[in-house]
Amino acid sequence: MSFHAALRSGVHRVFLRCEEALDAPFGGADNPLRHLGAMGLYLLWVVVGSGLYLYAVLDTGIDAVYSSIGYLSLQQWYLGGILRSLHRYAADGFLLLMLLHLVREWCYGRYYGFRLYSWMTGVPLLWLAYVAGIGGYWIVWDQLAQLSAVATSELLDWLPIFSEASARNFLTPDSISDRFFTMLVFIHLGVPLLLILGLWAHVHRISHVDYLPSKRVMLATMAALLLLALLKPALSNPPANLATVPGELGFDWFILFIHPLADLTSPAVVWSLLFGLTALLFALPVLPHPRPEAVAVVDAANCTGCDRCLADCPYAAISMLPHPRRPGFKLAVVDPDLCAACGICAGSCPSSTPFRRRELLVTGIDMPQQPVNALREELERALASLTGRSRIVVFSCARGADARSLATTDTAVMPLLCTGMLPPSFVEYALRCGADGVLLNTCRSGGCEFRLGERWTNERLQGKREPHLRRSVPASRVQVVGAAGGDASTLADALAEFRNRLDSEVASSDRLQPYLRSASNHA
Repeated sequence: MSFHAALRSGVHRVFLRCEEALDAPFGGADNPLRHLGAMGLYLLWVVVGSGLYLYAVLDTGIDAVYSSIGYLSLQQWYLGGILRSLHRYAADGFLLLMLLHLVREWCYGRYYGFRLYSWMTGVPLLWLAYVAGIGGYWIVWDQLAQLSAVATSELLDWLPIFSEASARNFLTPDSISDRFFTMLVFIHLGVPLLLILGLWAHVHRISHVDYLPSKRVMLATMAALLLLALLKPALSNPPANLATVPGELGFDWFILFIHPLADLTSPAVVWSLLFGLTALLFALPVLPHPRPEAVAVVDAANCTGCDRCLADCPYAAISMLPHPRRPGFKLAVVDPDLCAACGICAGSCPSSTPFRRRELLVTGIDMPQQPVNALREELERALASLTGRSRIVVFSCARGADARSLATTDTAVMPLLCTGMLPPSFVEYALRCGADGVLLNTCRSGGCEFRLGERWTNERLQGKREPHLRRSVPASRVQVVGAAGGDASTLADALAEFRNRLDSEVASSDRLQPYLRSASNHA
C-alpha cells in the first residue's frame, strides 16, 4: 500500500468513527460531520447578512472607519457589536468547515471520476475564502490590520509581479489615503461575490443539493455564535499608526496564520508551501485509482420518457432528449462522465418491476453489472431454497454493514450496489413468492455513499416517492435498518428482533386458525 493510500485510510477511519459517534446524540439528519458543506453555506450566509449591515452603517474613509467600528462595537453593542462578532466568528467557522469538508471528501476518495468537476472547482475556493478573510481584517485599520497589510505586501513583493516594492506604501502615515480604503472595500466585497459564484459552479452538477442544514442545526449554530459573541465580543486593537511598530495583539489563527509562518520561515517557503499544496490538490485526481464501474444503460424500446430517473439521479447524469423513434416522446440519455454507477435510476424506472411476466426482463434503464432481470432470477432462486418457520429476504447495501454472514437456511441475503436501486415492487414480489418478511439494510441516515440512496429508499417505502410500495403490503412484514460498515452486530440484532416479531405473528395466526375454521363451519 502506498503512503498516500495508507494515510487516506487512516484519516478515513478517524472520520468514520467520529461521524458514527455523533450519530447517537444528533442522528443522521443533524450530525454536523455528515453535513459540512451545508453548514459551511449556512455560515457563509451569516457572514454575508451581517456584513451587509456593517458596510451600510460604517463611515467610509481610512480615518473614520476605526472610530465607526468602535462605536458599533461599544456603544451599539446590542446590534452592531453582536453583528460584528457574528461576522467574525462565522467567517472563522466557514473556513474551518471548508477545510474539514475538503479533508473528508479526500479521505472518502471523493475527488476523481464523476466527482472530478466538483473537486477541481472546489480547490480555488480556498484561495478566495482566505483572500476575503484577510481583506476583512484590513478594513478595521487597527494595528492588527497594519501588521497584516505590511506582512502581506512583503509576501507579495517576493513574487515577480510588481515593478516596485509594494511594502513602500506603508512606510509613513501619509502614504495611506481614502483610495486605500476604497481598494479594501473592493477586495472585501468583490472576492466574496466571486466565492459565491464559485460555490454555485462547485455544486451545480449535483442534484438535490442541501444548501442549508436542518432547522435544528441552524438554530443551534446561531445560538452558539450568539453566545460566543456575548461572552467574547470581537473588538478592535489600538488604531493603526505606520510611525510605530504594533505591540502585543489579539490574533486570529484561523485566517491570519500565514503571517507567523512567514516570520518563522521566509516568503519563499510560504509560497512554496501554498503553491505546492494547491498543485497537489489539483494532481490528486490524476493519481492511479480503481477502475470505474459500468455506467447505467438505457434501452430505447422500454424507456417511456417518464422523467423519474432524471428526478432521482444524485449527480445530474441523466438528461431527457426527444425519442429518435417515437415522435412526441422523450428518451433518457446518460452522461458517462457524471454517472456514479449507483443504480438509483434503475430503482426509479416504472418498467423495473418483477411482476412483468417476461422470460427476459428488460427495463428502460439498467445497470450492466447487476441487471434487474438477474436480480429477479437471484431472488426466485433464493426463495426456492428457503426453509423454516419465518423466511426472510435481506436486501443489503454493498457499502453498508456486511450482511453475508447472516445467510442461513431461513435467511437469504442479496447484496445491492445501493439500496436505492431496488424497486419497491421487489419487496412485494418477495412476500408474494414465499417470504414472510423483507429486511432492507441501508446506509445510516445521511451517510449514503451516493448521497440519496437511503433517502429515496425510505420515501418509496413510505409512499412519498414514485415508484412507491403499495399500501396493500403489510407494514409489519417490512423492516428498514440503517447500518454502516462497522454495524454488523446492529444489523444482526435487528434481524433477530424482526424474526422474533414475525414468529409471534405466525404463532398468533396458528392459534387463531381453529377458531376461524370453527366459525366458518358454523356459518
